[in-house]
Amino acid sequence: MEKSVSESSTSALSEEKRREIAQADARLRKIDDFTDVDRIYEELLKSLDHAFPGEEHSLVKKAYQIAREAHKDQVRKSGEPYIIHPLSVGLILVDLGLDEESVAAGLLHDVVEDTIMTKEDLAEEFGEEVALIVDGVTKLGQLNYVADKMEKQAENMRKMLLAMSKDIRVIMVKLSDRLHNMRTLKYMKPAKQKEISQETQEIYAPIAQRLGISKLKIELDDLALKYLDPEAYQDLARQINLKKGERQEYINSVVEDVAKHIKSSDSQIEASISGRVKHFFSIYRKMKNQNKTLDQIYDLFAVRIIVSTIQDCYASLGVIHEMYKPIPGRFKDYIAMPKPNGYRSLHTTVIGPKGLPFEIQIRTVEMHRVAEYGIAAHWRYKRAADGKKRRADQGDENEEAEKLDWLKEMLEWQNDNANNQEFMSLVKNDLDLFTDSVYCFSPQGDVKTLPKGSCPVDFAYAVHSAVGNRMVGARVNGKLVPIETKLRSGDQVEIITSQNSRGPSRDWLNLVKSTQAKNKINQWFRKTFKEENVARGREMLSSYAKQKGKQLPLYMKPDILETVMTKYGFRDWDSVLAAIGHGGLKEGQVFNRMSEIYEAQVKKEVTDQEILANVEANQKKLMKINPAKGVVTSEGMDGITCNFAKCCRPIPGDEVVGYITRGRGIIVHRSDCHNIMNLNEEDRQRLRELDWNQENAKQKSFRAEVSVFAEDRPGLLGDLSMVFSDRGISILSIHSQTSKKGKSTITLSFEVKNSEELKAIMEKVVQVRSVIEVERTRG
Repeated sequence: MEKSVSESSTSALSEEKRREIAQADARLRKIDDFTDVDRIYEELLKSLDHAFPGEEHSLVKKAYQIAREAHKDQVRKSGEPYIIHPLSVGLILVDLGLDEESVAAGLLHDVVEDTIMTKEDLAEEFGEEVALIVDGVTKLGQLNYVADKMEKQAENMRKMLLAMSKDIRVIMVKLSDRLHNMRTLKYMKPAKQKEISQETQEIYAPIAQRLGISKLKIELDDLALKYLDPEAYQDLARQINLKKGERQEYINSVVEDVAKHIKSSDSQIEASISGRVKHFFSIYRKMKNQNKTLDQIYDLFAVRIIVSTIQDCYASLGVIHEMYKPIPGRFKDYIAMPKPNGYRSLHTTVIGPKGLPFEIQIRTVEMHRVAEYGIAAHWRYKRAADGKKRRADQGDENEEAEKLDWLKEMLEWQNDNANNQEFMSLVKNDLDLFTDSVYCFSPQGDVKTLPKGSCPVDFAYAVHSAVGNRMVGARVNGKLVPIETKLRSGDQVEIITSQNSRGPSRDWLNLVKSTQAKNKINQWFRKTFKEENVARGREMLSSYAKQKGKQLPLYMKPDILETVMTKYGFRDWDSVLAAIGHGGLKEGQVFNRMSEIYEAQVKKEVTDQEILANVEANQKKLMKINPAKGVVTSEGMDGITCNFAKCCRPIPGDEVVGYITRGRGIIVHRSDCHNIMNLNEEDRQRLRELDWNQENAKQKSFRAEVSVFAEDRPGLLGDLSMVFSDRGISILSIHSQTSKKGKSTITLSFEVKNSEELKAIMEKVVQVRSVIEVERTRG
């Protein structure tokens, strides 16, 4: 992709300012594939010497040694040593200007997730600061395959947001981690490439934009496009390349012309002037939104003028508007009204030579640094002249806090929206709406940034939730207007309130655009009707338990309730019931969680003696159950027959339990088998913990069964069969049923060696076209 295609300097800025501009313009370093590990490490140390001269970097060196040892037996999908990934993340963090604690955390960010090291181990070795950052980046434990995909994503997002609120460096490490993963995505399977790119485009690139880090945002967007729409990406690259020479010649002439006029102006402005092509995703989005071809998009590049002072910014704007005719409505003053992420600049679009429009951006050197590095440009820990670390002053902290108001809002949503799907929808929607904003004023002159298409109701809730809840009307630019009126940048909005207001209307949810307003309106309804929702939720939870043949009071232990409240982010049990009552949480979701905790407690309480009291034998030595099979073991069960359950079909790698029957020995079940989960209290006394004999298990094959849910289509069974035949696995039985709505449920039975092989097969099956979900049968 073309970047800086032309550059010129006038009677120029000082040497120091030119260095600052060059540093801000420098791309984040990219390491070539299969580069020698020691060479990358040396480059990292050289970068640290340049960033923090005179220091030993002992923390980073120690982190590297531990990370290299922890990952020594691991390789990436490309076949490279795994340690290359954390080293590359560390280099990106240095380029972003982060401190040594962040770089150490970048080197260690996968050791908790992928090795036996724990957060406590890291805290002991590197201190709580580094441990907190690593823990914030570390994903939660693996949840059930496929079915819990949304829950997994939501819970990881909740954890990351909470960690970000404690230390913003968490997201800087996560973004650097995601950038390197995107750079090496070509080694992943196509389905995984799309999945990761989709998440990058919906979550991580917008977060980078929220933080004002355009370097990260631009590269993440372009890389995501490369895998989400590869044909469009390659075609766009080809078309842009075709006219590269012609375009460069045009930009050179514009830059030279602008430099000449700036230099000869009465203001004697010192400036650095450059021209650069806009990035792929920006052009692609404009083509899609405007339904145009590349030939119909004229403003493909921008000219950037960087000066010393704000006064010079406006003086340069005057020179430009004398040179070229400005396009009405295309001037934006982000210096007077900065974007929420701190971005400041003057933007104007003009008609250039040959009648071609192009954009000009005018900013100071400091504004340019903030535009490229965002929140990292005002780091909480700054370096004093002597090189020692000190806290940023109060003004810097207040400025940083203002830029993270959106993060506070998202943290509030965690409490207000326990339903994972609703929470993720709010997060994605809010990040997406941020890309296009309008700026409106209160009568006192306060600026409120709102999504494009917002109405006075959005403005009211941006002022305060109490103002929105008591709103009865609005004036825009001094005139009474309907509340559904679309606001435009520059509008002055006055909200009319009344103490007699009955609160918001549900119709407002269809009018507002901002996620904040929608959330506050929903919150009002939840609080106002909380008692009704609590009663309804209690009844729904009790009814669900009865359907399962359970008595709810049995599961209402304080420690169980506390665990569930913590899981969903509520402070009291009534709030959980209210969430069930208004639909924010599913009663089955909550009760199943309670049941899991209860069953785990019961399992611990049942001792070996209580189990053995139900059988005649009471021996203490370790023996194999069912020597004919020889694949599961337990203590003190000599001479008892053992067979595998046909309902859940356990295989090596599964957590298993034995059920002691009357006269038929022990039946081995998976611990999540429905038949085991639904045992009454008396029958639970017959359960016995079992272990796999891995050596004997390797010699055998085990029957497994999965259910595939798919959109019915011709050739579906054939495509599924290919998955198995490619692996040399025979399907033992197959049963298919199709609903009137065209949904197929296909149950397949086959033999595997262990749960790892089964998981690999399921991953292949879910990639088959029209397959929605695949899961193991549970009895």
